[in-house]
Amino acid sequence: MSALVASFAGNLAACAAVFRARCRALLQYRAAAVAGFGTQLFWGLIKVMVLEAFYGNAAHHTSTAPLPMALGQAVTYTWLGQAFFQLLPFSTNPDPEVRELIRTGAVGYELARPLDLHALWLARALAARVAPTLLRAVPMFAVAVPLLGMALPPSLAAAGAWAAAMVGAAALVGAFATAVTSTMLWTTSGDGIARIVPSLVLVASGMIVPLPLFPPWIQPWLDALPFRGMVDAPFRLYLGHLPAAALPGVLLHQALWTAVFVALGRAMVARGLRPLVVQGG
Repeated sequence: MSALVASFAGNLAACAAVFRARCRALLQYRAAAVAGFGTQLFWGLIKVMVLEAFYGNAAHHTSTAPLPMALGQAVTYTWLGQAFFQLLPFSTNPDPEVRELIRTGAVGYELARPLDLHALWLARALAARVAPTLLRAVPMFAVAVPLLGMALPPSLAAAGAWAAAMVGAAALVGAFATAVTSTMLWTTSGDGIARIVPSLVLVASGMIVPLPLFPPWIQPWLDALPFRGMVDAPFRLYLGHLPAAALPGVLLHQALWTAVFVALGRAMVARGLRPLVVQGG
């Protein structure tokens, strides 16, 4: 038992070191962060204008049914999506460096490390989302809150619930992205899944259109899928659209799906390594 505990602690410390080193490397790309911030600001303005047109048309509609989300909430939801764009669904493509390692056979060097391969890829996936977000989210808040109609959380409870749910969202996205990367052990280039997965996740998470604006018949499906835990649930906690009391349910949903994707990723890595033949070996 003590040997197992020591092995787990050693793996955890090694993964934390990989995470820190990867974050330090990615934080050097400041010019890319500035360019990304400008791009997200531009697309955020377009999305806000589309929402304003939609709500303006709805206001002149003869129906008296209330909209599921106020315009101000939808605008804030949109700017949150732009601020955390790198942390969340768009970046669920296979890790390009891992893709190249597998394609060239250099993954053999990864296998020679005294570290669990899935845990290594998970640490890389988390760092690849956290570091760019640190460079982009702060300036987006600094610009969008005073100038572009983005509101702050209505209460400290809402802010705390949002912060906790964002940690769960980061873990969920990291586990999902690592499972996607693990599929590279069966493909040559990974281009197919790299094109299919982001489109699915962007729509089903609420990054394109807030999920409360979807038709009622599809809401139970969206609630059951893992993707709402990446964007919709944390953002609605921020808005107060979901009460802070809903946080335990959100965290449970995120934790269950994170465990599913970790288990799936580990199974795919373990099975994929059995028949693996490194080029030249």
